[in-house]
Amino acid sequence: MFMNRFWITLASMLTATLASAQAAPVFEDSIAQRTLACTACHGAQGRAAPDGYYPRLAGKPAAYLYNQLLHFREGRRHYGLMTQMVDPLTDAYLFEIAQYFADLKVPYPAPQPTPPGSAKLLAEGRRLVQEGDAARGLPACVQCHGQRMTGVLPQVPGLLGLPRDYVNAQLGAWKAGKRRAHAPDCMADVAARLSVSDIQAVSTWLAAQAVPLQSEPARAHDAASMALAAPACGSAVLPGTARATP
Repeated sequence: MFMNRFWITLASMLTATLASAQAAPVFEDSIAQRTLACTACHGAQGRAAPDGYYPRLAGKPAAYLYNQLLHFREGRRHYGLMTQMVDPLTDAYLFEIAQYFADLKVPYPAPQPTPPGSAKLLAEGRRLVQEGDAARGLPACVQCHGQRMTGVLPQVPGLLGLPRDYVNAQLGAWKAGKRRAHAPDCMADVAARLSVSDIQAVSTWLAAQAVPLQSEPARAHDAASMALAAPACGSAVLPGTARATP
């Protein structure tokens, strides 16, 4: 009787194990499967994490994303987990990752609520974003990031749809010399001219704006932006091209 129960139990275990193996999802060797390591922090489809620390990847220009991956790998941006992930990867593979996220079209979150009593802060943020401050040699954000603030191809990212805390952190990192880019590092120069209150005003205004329905980066700077002298910004040479993007 004991042996019968033993064999019945063993058979049941083998059947359950086989069924589990058959039900297990098949690994799909695709860029979508391989970038699950990215979306673990940056949210499903690179939509951004809810904590406001990990930014959105989806829909950003591929050249911008590629540059950021290089910055982490080469020490211009500092976050140990990112550096460890990208350190063994080739330039071509990094660009493939960048292109994958750039092609994703997923909805943006609703704007963040503005802090109580922030009308003056919002007004100053709008002024700096749309007009800059000529007296300090401070260009308007729209000169580089586009009049709709959704970015400009091939390498300028949009600034809408980002959490206020993330924008604060990145501008602060540039101002403190903790974040750098390829020379000429235009954002380091801009951030050096911003005060802490300027950064707070800009981030608060940006986070309060709804992303337009046409959220894709512009294909080129419009006439209004071209008429203004935007700062020169450096970039890496993209894989498969002969020179860096302008």
